[in-house]
Amino acid sequence: MATDAPDRAATPATIQRPDVFRWLWYALGGGLPRRFSPWVLHDTTTRTWALRHVLRSFVQLAVPIGLVLLLVPGAFWIRGMAALGGIFLALFFSLAYMTETTENRVKRAGYPAGTAQTERDRANQLRANRESERRRAASARRAARYRARQGR
Repeated sequence: MATDAPDRAATPATIQRPDVFRWLWYALGGGLPRRFSPWVLHDTTTRTWALRHVLRSFVQLAVPIGLVLLLVPGAFWIRGMAALGGIFLALFFSLAYMTETTENRVKRAGYPAGTAQTERDRANQLRANRESERRRAASARRAARYRARQGR
């Protein structure tokens, strides 16, 4: 990927978000133009990536569930239970293949396979390092208070 490769070092200020219609297309499984590639990587690697995935799954389910509720003959409670069962089954599969689905989105945006997981792992390591530093500093403050109370 020469000049066509997406920018990995894009900052949140430079990331261009898609408009509502393009986001709906993206949520339904469509691809976005190359200029949105940094946003796709951000969308699939940010701290809330799993919630975003579930939201996209609900958007995908909205059309078939709406059709079942409106067009299938029978009592509404039967249609509602069928829709609810469909939602549970679809969410089960959506959650089971969540990492593969997000990797596919990132790959479609022009990044190499495995990029999303690598970025999530890197972010988790940075968070763990910051938390470790915070705890270490808190422990040092407690130790200093203890030594001060003991007169040492």
